[in-house]
Amino acid sequence: MRTVGVITGSRSDYGIYLPLLRGIQRDSSLDLLLFVTGSHPISGPEAPAFEQDGFQVSATVELSGSSDSPQAMAESMGTGTIGFSRVFDRVRPDVLVLQGDRFEMHAAAVAAAAFNIPIAHMHGGEITEGAIDDAFRHSMTKLSHLHFVANEKYRRRVIQMGEEPWRVVVSGAPSLENIHTMSLLDREEWESQTGFDLSGPVLLVTFHPVTLESDQTGWQVAQMLDGIKASGMPAIFTAPNSDVGGETVRTAIKEYIDANSRAHFVESLGTLKYFSLMSLATCMVGNSSSGLVEAPSFSLPVVNIGTRQDGRIKAQNVIDVGYSSEEIAEGIRRAVGPGFAESLRGLANPYGDGKASEIILEQLRSSPLDDRLLRKRFYDVTLHGVTT
Repeated sequence: MRTVGVITGSRSDYGIYLPLLRGIQRDSSLDLLLFVTGSHPISGPEAPAFEQDGFQVSATVELSGSSDSPQAMAESMGTGTIGFSRVFDRVRPDVLVLQGDRFEMHAAAVAAAAFNIPIAHMHGGEITEGAIDDAFRHSMTKLSHLHFVANEKYRRRVIQMGEEPWRVVVSGAPSLENIHTMSLLDREEWESQTGFDLSGPVLLVTFHPVTLESDQTGWQVAQMLDGIKASGMPAIFTAPNSDVGGETVRTAIKEYIDANSRAHFVESLGTLKYFSLMSLATCMVGNSSSGLVEAPSFSLPVVNIGTRQDGRIKAQNVIDVGYSSEEIAEGIRRAVGPGFAESLRGLANPYGDGKASEIILEQLRSSPLDDRLLRKRFYDVTLHGVTT
């Protein structure tokens, strides 16, 4: 039986993994090792229900950072690398799955490299020009041995980085499978479970710090809140991530909510409630990747603020705006105005069709874990071109 280690560092990536985790668990030739780190609450109502979902945690790695400063992030990366090295010394998976661009994922990849553990990386080849995550994502691509990318354009980018074409597989975005397999809540069910009123138009707001512009975080979130206030619409805010500046965003949002009875804050909705809200909301506002990756599947208008997602492929549901409150308010006005939502009917999602786990599982099950996989050769596109 082949052991597959999976790293989860937050509630959001856990939701993305769910279809794959269930697929690994069902596969008689694979054995799941779930490694938990990052910002997962260990207890309380916001803690992920691993056992309830049928998963046993194989090991946890605590990070040292207690604030959202650059020093705390750097220290967390060091602590994470040490923690994962100790875990892999005890429990060494045959292959390690990680995703995206987070610093805690990068720490796990660095530790795995020392143990010659083959790494399967999801969501490589993407670009987020406003975030330091770009550097982590591309670094993890070079540390990895198998690549599961969201579309053909991202596949070509990974090959352009010197990865051999046979290593790079277009799987689509794993999170989209949840949309097709989950029974989403209707308005009455959602209101009953959350206590929030959705009887009229409502904004879903998710705003994360722009880490390459961290000195402007306070101004940026203030402008966003002013733009939302000018729209006159009620809003449901989800929590920012744990990047540098996250506490600044969180504090500003909570102060806004204290002064506005039609605004609400939730630490985490979980995958089912979050996707259900995406299906029910009038418009999404902020700079989250979910506005680009998942929102097209709901034909949900998105007002994408600032530079954080610059470089990512965007469907026609995305309205790009700057940071000023005037631009944000105008973007919301356009998104909720007559005709825009109607123009999105039948929108194709450039991030796939919701069948990623089948493709990934087949590769995890059948790819030889041999010297050819571990011994990476640089594929020079100037000599060979990008294989299609």
